[in-house]
Amino acid sequence: MLKKGTKLYSILTGSCPKCHSESMYENPNPYNITQLFKMNERCSHCHTKYKIEPSFFYGSMYVSYAVGIAFAVAAFVISFLFIGTDLKTSFIAIVSTLVLFLPVIIRLSRNIWINLFMKYDKNLAKEA
Repeated sequence: MLKKGTKLYSILTGSCPKCHSESMYENPNPYNITQLFKMNERCSHCHTKYKIEPSFFYGSMYVSYAVGIAFAVAAFVISFLFIGTDLKTSFIAIVSTLVLFLPVIIRLSRNIWINLFMKYDKNLAKEA
């Protein structure tokens, strides 16, 4: 179970990295493609500014590479090793997984990136 106050909670829920009180995104559903990148400017509870500097989230592209590799490896292991498909079918499974989970990978990468620079503050969480 995820507990407030952990980095994993903020990363997986997309909540404010400082107080964990609300979502950083205008629409928490990553599959609403038109609003995939739309974020709140600040947290309404602790007033944390999410974009620390202009183009802050460009750094999340580096994280998305690692997250994408993790998803691809998982797809390969499941399709090739567990199900026993051939390499061509495993390749199709990897590509399908990456396309299907692209919005999730983008959001996870942004969540991981911002959590590298901010940490949970239990005092802010109590005020919220």
